[in-house]
Amino acid sequence: MSKVRGKEISMIFQDPMTSLHPMYRIGYQIAEAVLAHEKTPKKAAMALAVEMLGHVGIPKPAEAARRYPHEFSGGMRQRAMIAMSLVLNPDLLIADEPTTALDVTVQAQILDLIRTLKRETGTSVILVTHDLGVVAGMTDRIVVMYAGKVFETAPTDDLFSRPANPYTQGLLRSVPDPLDDTRGALYQIPGLPPDVARLPPGCPFAPRCERAEAVCHRTFPPLIQLTPHHHSLCHFAEDVYRSEA
Repeated sequence: MSKVRGKEISMIFQDPMTSLHPMYRIGYQIAEAVLAHEKTPKKAAMALAVEMLGHVGIPKPAEAARRYPHEFSGGMRQRAMIAMSLVLNPDLLIADEPTTALDVTVQAQILDLIRTLKRETGTSVILVTHDLGVVAGMTDRIVVMYAGKVFETAPTDDLFSRPANPYTQGLLRSVPDPLDDTRGALYQIPGLPPDVARLPPGCPFAPRCERAEAVCHRTFPPLIQLTPHHHSLCHFAEDVYRSEA
């Protein structure tokens, strides 16, 4: 696993302050990834670290490389994490809620940076997030998960225009609509998520689902193919899909 991690698959964690070591300089932490996988002199690895810091938009990268994590702002720390994750040009980048702790302006900058670097490097990106706004603007394909199960998967445009799972429908209804001037109460999915260690029989979402019937509480649902690229884990996926037409 150590041969793959960082070189072929890399990750941006949710909180860079707990992911970066507080006792080591930023530049060394980036260079350390290079030294772990490549037969590269330390001086060359440090030069690459400085280059990557500049590539992700950190001003005065040579000076920044000598700083410690606490000397960076939240946005700069996240940029440093991106530099660390991409320094070896991995085939796959997993970004776990990369903008959660950042203000809206910095969020947009970080997402734009990830999008730009993806285009420049050709790295595939898996974005893990609860923010449907981020999903809509960043992805080509969506996998909706609930209780550790894949509930729906489809191209982004298809999923937003014709969700085929009651859980996905609930998620989309829970998003505030700035064009809605009715000022009604914002929809929320009833109930609470289940304990994944003690899932009930049948569909994990059944206790919260407005569409649930007896079979949902009794039998785990099948993954139904609706189109060549659109699948939904639901006994009534076809009915739900048709209702969105």
